[in-house]
Amino acid sequence: MASTSDISRGMIIKLDGSLYSIVEFGENKTARAAAKVWAKLKGVDNKRSIEKTWNSGDTIYPVRVERKDYQFLYKDDSGYNFMEQETFEQIALSEELIDAPQFLKDGQEVSMLVNTETEQPMSVELPDKIVLKVTYSEPGVKGDTATRTLKPATVETGATVNVPLFVNEGELIRVNTKTGEYVERVKE
Repeated sequence: MASTSDISRGMIIKLDGSLYSIVEFGENKTARAAAKVWAKLKGVDNKRSIEKTWNSGDTIYPVRVERKDYQFLYKDDSGYNFMEQETFEQIALSEELIDAPQFLKDGQEVSMLVNTETEQPMSVELPDKIVLKVTYSEPGVKGDTATRTLKPATVETGATVNVPLFVNEGELIRVNTKTGEYVERVKE
């Protein structure tokens, strides 16, 4: 157990039977009333985002979480299959636990958050930026580069990313997995 003074960004707490990650927090002090601590919370085991307020000094229930490196192997009927890098133990997870499943490619390294109390995986995070090959893209029109015009391109994972007109089929691009946006072209 901990108190509200121990709150930090990224901490995972148990609240009303669900797990939430603290996105943002702060303190409200008034002249006569006791200080209040507020936090914006994002659901780890659900997709809810909520705000919660506690009296200063209230008890909170943090959950110990470990970040482990896994490698994505393949997707089948049982779900997305991952292998732990140290023990080579394999695990299958549902799509809801993965933050950007459309960008997963075979052999991709990911971070998995594991609840140390139950040894249950809570979420899978891809690196912030990954390099993918463009498998299909319409050719750009020569001379149409004055504005930041984007065109859809299909990458090797099957996802569609909007890219600038100068990006062609077969090129490598860097994609932001959090937003799904094109970042830059990558030289081979």
